[in-house]
Amino acid sequence: MLTDLSIGMAGSGGDGIVSAGDSLMTALAIEGYFAMLTKSFGPQIRGGESSFRLRVATTPVRCPGGALDVAVALNWDDFLKFGAELPVTDRTVVLYEAASKVAPDALPLKGVTPRAAVAVPIEQMAREIAGTEKGKNTIVLGLVAGYFGLAQAAILAGLKKRFGKKGEDVLVRNERAFQAGVEYAQAHPIPSLEPMAPPAARTPRLLTDGNDMTGAAAIFAGCTFFGGYPITPSTEIMQYLTREIWKYGGTVLQCEDEIAGIGACVGASFAGKKVMTATSGPGMSLKTEILGLASIAELPLVAVNVQRGGPSTGIPTKSEQSDLFQAAFSAHGDVVRPVLAPTSVADTFGTVVEAFNMAEQYQTPVIVLSDQEIGQRKEAFERIDTSKFQLVDRLRPGDADLEPYIRFRDTETGVSPLSHPGMERGNYLASGIEHNEHGAPTANGAVHARMNEKRLRKLDPLALRRDLFETYGPADAPIALVAWGSLAGVVVEARDMADAEGLAVKVLVPKLLYPVAEEVYREFFASVRAGLVVEQSHQGQLYRVLRMFVDVPRGLKPFARSGSNPFSPDEVLARVREIAGQFRADREPVGQAG
Repeated sequence: MLTDLSIGMAGSGGDGIVSAGDSLMTALAIEGYFAMLTKSFGPQIRGGESSFRLRVATTPVRCPGGALDVAVALNWDDFLKFGAELPVTDRTVVLYEAASKVAPDALPLKGVTPRAAVAVPIEQMAREIAGTEKGKNTIVLGLVAGYFGLAQAAILAGLKKRFGKKGEDVLVRNERAFQAGVEYAQAHPIPSLEPMAPPAARTPRLLTDGNDMTGAAAIFAGCTFFGGYPITPSTEIMQYLTREIWKYGGTVLQCEDEIAGIGACVGASFAGKKVMTATSGPGMSLKTEILGLASIAELPLVAVNVQRGGPSTGIPTKSEQSDLFQAAFSAHGDVVRPVLAPTSVADTFGTVVEAFNMAEQYQTPVIVLSDQEIGQRKEAFERIDTSKFQLVDRLRPGDADLEPYIRFRDTETGVSPLSHPGMERGNYLASGIEHNEHGAPTANGAVHARMNEKRLRKLDPLALRRDLFETYGPADAPIALVAWGSLAGVVVEARDMADAEGLAVKVLVPKLLYPVAEEVYREFFASVRAGLVVEQSHQGQLYRVLRMFVDVPRGLKPFARSGSNPFSPDEVLARVREIAGQFRADREPVGQAG
């Protein structure tokens, strides 16, 4: 029986592609499977092509995987637009719309002969059974459930919840459409097709996406103010908080633009609140100046950037990791801002909580670099034990600090007690101009140097935070892989595959991207002769940042490409094999010429 199954589906707007994926994902999570659902859309505001990719397994899922086991094409033109996002190989079963008049042996898949191709009259069945073409997605759910033995009772329960409120007739038609799909699969069996194994335990999994998880983590961390402006692919964070934060005494302010959104956050932080804003690359460009204000005024603030393809408007609906330079370096003056990156939906919770703790402890803006894939993909995973998290609040002045109160006191750690308006014997000072310890404006070079040193010195402890890095594999491995964000799972899975082939490979996953923890990298690279920094940016931005601060091994190279071109574990493994093969070639003796 199968223990790991990847399903991909594409069609036009209105076909209910994403709804079908959501319904199947929910049913699988209820059954106790681990799963990951990614969604992809064309660049249009409305309409256009859409797709989903669902990986379901009996063990935890790290990444969307490689080639599809089953591909569903409601429309070939739309399916082919997704290219490498929905890869079909000789192991893929293809289910497609019979009305396309394409013969099973003449599919428009250049150079690929799938394992099986089944033409199904999906649209005709939907009209006849569901009474509308909108029932196509329900037919497909039945087909997939029928062929692979997937969670039929749970899917039917989901249909009842979804369509029950639309009336008995609509519900019955969709139930019949689902059953028709199941029966079609049973009547047209595919030789040697294995069903999906049941989950180890029927324990419902936690199911959510990265953007909702960001909002939930912010509330848990004590955030009571969000200021922002809607922008793809981060808008769901604001939508989630709009629904939920008021239950915990918080406020969401949807502002007139990105600048106002972060400006409101600075004001709320000055007033003593834990605050967050969220945006994507173009919005971060607009927020840059006020991030500088928060830095010099030493005010806690969390800014989440759900990265998308850039520059400018770029590709709003696709994932990329090309905003690292922006996060680390887009500031005038000598500014260091911590930059964190989650590796999955589940990991987003801890990363966002850490961002709030870091912002409060060091009185600084902290940037969280999520990306479209993590932000909008759904994962089914084990419930998070929130009892293991500790929350940090800003250092507030005690009686001794208020006699007299010196806002920017140059303490041993560089962190000064922070009052808020209304605090007796405190003050209302928040200076955006360079200032002395008291906050008085100054143009004195010596004072400016001393305050710069104070603001940077307080972040020195971050270089010792080894808990913000994950390592996999033998410590003395000669081949290394480095990856961050949504590519971490891809690379860790590739390492596991390499390990199964007897290749000694280790992986470093940094969650703290900046400032660079130089000693952590030096220790990791000590045994390394060659390897790859895998990232979804044209320039290989993390690789370039590392070379600024760390003496990287000569054999460590970037493996980078632009967004909207996903990596798979198989291709990372292929590169690892090439490196290992070169090692073997280097060790072979060279014969002397006769």
